[in-house]
Amino acid sequence: MDHVDKILEQWHRERPELSIAPMGTIGRIKRLHQHLMLGMAKTWAAHGLNAASFDVLATLRRSGSPYALSPGELMASTMVTSGTMTNRIDQLAKVGLIERVRNPADGRGFLVSLTNKGVEIIDTAVTEHVSTQANLVSALSDDERAQLDDLLKRFLKGFEA
Repeated sequence: MDHVDKILEQWHRERPELSIAPMGTIGRIKRLHQHLMLGMAKTWAAHGLNAASFDVLATLRRSGSPYALSPGELMASTMVTSGTMTNRIDQLAKVGLIERVRNPADGRGFLVSLTNKGVEIIDTAVTEHVSTQANLVSALSDDERAQLDDLLKRFLKGFEA
């Protein structure tokens, strides 16, 4: 019996007419999200990063050389607003992890590019991030994790189709 089971038991006792099974599913996903984010935040913090800065740097790094994207491409990939992205870019530029460079395809615009320091930081951080994630899912066998991935894909498809 886990924490969510206790909550469900209380609701079943107090409101037996309600079908509360979805509350269990969502409650467990919410609690897992909290645990996972805490675990990953420790790894990011060890590199002077947080979820937002890691997201931007990782997006630039996985885009491939020359590790540069327009602000619009970054916004689309990270799913944040223009104002939020501007703030993230400003903060990362202040600490020398990214820089704004002229867009060769559009002289009026600019690209956000990783600096050498930014590449070094994200390469080290993402290596540890992957290790942290492996530890976070280690309670599941490879087959169980694959099964969970399939179920979560189907669940997400209902929202993102």
